[in-house]
Amino acid sequence: MASDHLSSLVLSKLATEIGELLLAKNRVLCLAESCTGGLASGLITEIPGSSAWFDSGLVVYSNQAKQDLLNVSAESLRQHGAVSEQVAVEMAIGALNQGRANVAASVTGIAGPDGGTEEKPVGTVCFAWAGNGIAATATTKHFSGNRQNIREQSILTLLNGIKQALS
Repeated sequence: MASDHLSSLVLSKLATEIGELLLAKNRVLCLAESCTGGLASGLITEIPGSSAWFDSGLVVYSNQAKQDLLNVSAESLRQHGAVSEQVAVEMAIGALNQGRANVAASVTGIAGPDGGTEEKPVGTVCFAWAGNGIAATATTKHFSGNRQNIREQSILTLLNGIKQALS
């Protein structure tokens, strides 16, 4: 229980720091989340005043939602799979086109306990960051633990990537 509270405090502090950076740079953030199911957006919206720097969080769990809401190409999904850097980049760029945001981040992965393959085991998570003046970048991480652990590690990586992109 204490470690859950600590990780919650760490994530909340990081989200607050990102908000301060966004405000200082006059930027607005949008997130596109798959395996985290909106948890990162929920964490951000717990911060009072976050509406000044957070536009929206899109939960795009299914491939169809990724296509319909973020214009992820069917070809990318077919060729690379939903859990791929290519799809993560398309998700971030699609999120960027959704509203007033000028910084976007995305996460797509396999949180488990099922769904993994030999090529992409449970814990495989892809991230992307993009924005006006921020070149689209992506990375893949491999996390261990249960579903909750993988999702928490994913949120931490997503937020750290946003902070780095803004620095």
